[in-house]
Amino acid sequence: MAIIFLYFMIRDPFLLTASLIFGALVGSFLNVVILRLPEEDGSLVYPPSHCPKCMTRLSWFENIPLFSFLLLRGKCRHCQGKISWQYPVVEVLMSLLSAAVVMRFGLSATAAGYFIFCAALLSIIWIDIHQQIIPDIISIPGIIAGFLFSFFNSFIDWKASLIGLLVGGGTLYAIALIYYLLRKQEGMGGGDIKLLAMLGAFLGWQSLPFILFMSSVTGSIVGIIAMIQQKKGGNTRIPFGPFLSCAALAYLFFRESIFRLFFLYFS
Repeated sequence: MAIIFLYFMIRDPFLLTASLIFGALVGSFLNVVILRLPEEDGSLVYPPSHCPKCMTRLSWFENIPLFSFLLLRGKCRHCQGKISWQYPVVEVLMSLLSAAVVMRFGLSATAAGYFIFCAALLSIIWIDIHQQIIPDIISIPGIIAGFLFSFFNSFIDWKASLIGLLVGGGTLYAIALIYYLLRKQEGMGGGDIKLLAMLGAFLGWQSLPFILFMSSVTGSIVGIIAMIQQKKGGNTRIPFGPFLSCAALAYLFFRESIFRLFFLYFS
């Protein structure tokens, strides 16, 4: 990946730099979404950006993505309270995702759609980690947007999108139902079901085997580690949305390599 970034920096440094900066700006907004969206009656507009500890309104130079965190050395200028590392991490990740989308799809309608898709997944990952919920206000419009997007998408067609959202949601619903019938307890939330339907809508049904396989493997590994650390046995709970989302991002950027590995394995 570093070699690819270097290649694009040499070939078109302005486009790559612009995409990195734009992604960081959007990442700064995503931090607001992550913190406020799960709140009851939370507003993304009011109150303006402020320190979550002393509630002091931030000046413009305290809101510059990445640079403000470094300039302030990770502390609030007013109360000296520590600023969460989530802020620069989300900004860096969205910056890199923005550049990766432009490198993958160029300046196109497909790139615009998948930029929004990446921003939605990044928000879902952090919200699910913190709150163990996947907001319907992201996933349900995401399902509709993913299907409508397929009519302008060079990555998949509308048939693959429609089958993907139906099979994606139906597959996890069936798994959740079987688990409930066997264990008499919920093993998967409805948010995960709607999220997989959204992933199927944006990436097509062809993505689902890889997403389910990779998220299950990585989720199981982390789950086993969490069981050992928390010592709760089968009652250990970890959010599954981040694993689904990360697998979807891997498929988006490395689809051809994934298919090649699958073909090599089965042949």
